Amino acid sequence: MPDPNEDARLDALRKLNLLDTPPSESFDRITRMASQIFGLPISAVSLTDRDRQWFKSRVGVEHTSIPREKAPCAQVAESAEMVVIPDLLADSGYAGSVLAGQGVRFYAGAPLVTRDGYGLGALCVLGTEPRGASAAEMAALNDLAKMVMSQIELQHALGRIDPLSGLPNRTQFLDDIDDLGRDEPGRCRLAVLVDLARPEQLSDGVRVMGSRFLDDMVQEGTRALRAVLGAERTLYHVAATQFAFLALRDVDQQTYVAMLASILEQVREASNVRFVMSATIGVAPFLAGETSSRDVLRTAHSAALEARASDPPVSVYSPQKDGVHRRQFRLLNDFGAALYEPGQLRLVFQPRVDLATRACIGAEALLRWSHPTLGEVSPGEFIPIVEQTSLARPITAWVLGAGLKQLGAWWAAGLRLQLSINVSAANLEEKDFAVRVQQYLLEHRVPAEMLELEVTESAVMDNPAQAIGQLEALEVAGVRLAIDDFGTGYSSLAYLQRLPAEVVKIDQSFVRDLALGEREQTLVRSMISLSHDLGYRVVAEGIETGAAAEMLSAMKCDEGQGYFFARPMELPDFERWLGQHGMMKAAA
Repeated sequence: MPDPNEDARLDALRKLNLLDTPPSESFDRITRMASQIFGLPISAVSLTDRDRQWFKSRVGVEHTSIPREKAPCAQVAESAEMVVIPDLLADSGYAGSVLAGQGVRFYAGAPLVTRDGYGLGALCVLGTEPRGASAAEMAALNDLAKMVMSQIELQHALGRIDPLSGLPNRTQFLDDIDDLGRDEPGRCRLAVLVDLARPEQLSDGVRVMGSRFLDDMVQEGTRALRAVLGAERTLYHVAATQFAFLALRDVDQQTYVAMLASILEQVREASNVRFVMSATIGVAPFLAGETSSRDVLRTAHSAALEARASDPPVSVYSPQKDGVHRRQFRLLNDFGAALYEPGQLRLVFQPRVDLATRACIGAEALLRWSHPTLGEVSPGEFIPIVEQTSLARPITAWVLGAGLKQLGAWWAAGLRLQLSINVSAANLEEKDFAVRVQQYLLEHRVPAEMLELEVTESAVMDNPAQAIGQLEALEVAGVRLAIDDFGTGYSSLAYLQRLPAEVVKIDQSFVRDLALGEREQTLVRSMISLSHDLGYRVVAEGIETGAAAEMLSAMKCDEGQGYFFARPMELPDFERWLGQHGMMKAAA
């Protein structure tokens, strides 16, 4: 598997558009200075590409690149640290290198490092005789390397002013926070982030009005904020519809936060409520020079997200709430690896029983995750996060593959057990989803009718035409379909009767309320009756007591699932449960 850090490093390098560009006197001047300080004939600004060292500037070198393999500059880029090699021929790692073969004996390199910590390459000096390097020489080389990076940033810095808003951008904001750390070390300051709109509002607006919607929002937001803050305050445009500024020195945090609510109201009035209708403000206290500039921006953004649930929508950064978000991000980041590393993901199985005979007629496959450092992670925590990302497809592919492999093993052993697997709205958006399900069935030699796919009402309603098309293709293939969490969605009966499903699963929230009284029982009884009238088989989820099971059976509910019968079990425990109950009786 490719090194993600190396891919990110290469991406950072290529974004700068330096590779294979013409020579530049601004770089050559620094390279000559390095050669003169060391009194050596060769010096270069060397950038580490995927398989080569390319020289943006060079002194005493005819060629423009050498292979990356065994190139000392690659070591500098990968480690982002200075490297000194007194004698290449005496170093086992470089004795057989291209440089050593060309007569180079001495090497010293200082890293060229981006603000994000990615090593682009090195400013290096080379000599034809072995020698050492003094601390003063290396300090000078390091200073010159930083000058090279300043020149790189300068050449790349049309990026200091956002062309749409005309405001200093995110890069400038981060620089100014860093400068504040040098000028006012230890002083407590407040960073303020204004987020003009929610992502779904932006998406809907652009879909209806085109990209001009976003442009108008940014320009109107810029004018409104400038009018409120005044010309003497620096306003930054740090993301698509996000702006930042610093509170004045020595303000009282509590008083200032209260004042920000009125600032938000002024912004809305100044914008004529045309676009800026759901703005939020996040406030991030920080100590200059002690909190990294990126953390200042991140915590301000975290606070702005929290403000969506506040009234007024102004929030101060909370480490506790931020910890929740950071855990979610970590889980999302780590889940990709879990898909491909054996032992982290597994399936557990919960029986489904016929309420009239109490025979076990199937099971639901449920995903579990054992994180290598966090331990068991609840599916209620990680599945909602993962399903909103591009991981929705591979997670379902993993569950289908593992579930049908097990179902194939049961089938081969003569065990005729139907298996239910959940699929998400994102899966129904995939044009080839029905085809891929059929491929899994063929691969594991499982009859299509032994697989049941569970979808929620809301998942279907996200894109009814696409979803129903996929479900119809699955029905034609013989796969059984179930509507999960029935009663909690917002679909109309017009859509519900169009779904090619055979089963509805009444959500456990209704089942658990049965004991509350006649009103709740009437509701469930009506849901069962309606489902039967529409031709569905009915499964009740969340049955936790014998009384509930008997009540549902009297209501003619077909199947049941819940802790009363059995909890979700690991595979050996589930197979043992089946053996003990002979697939005939539920646990009392």
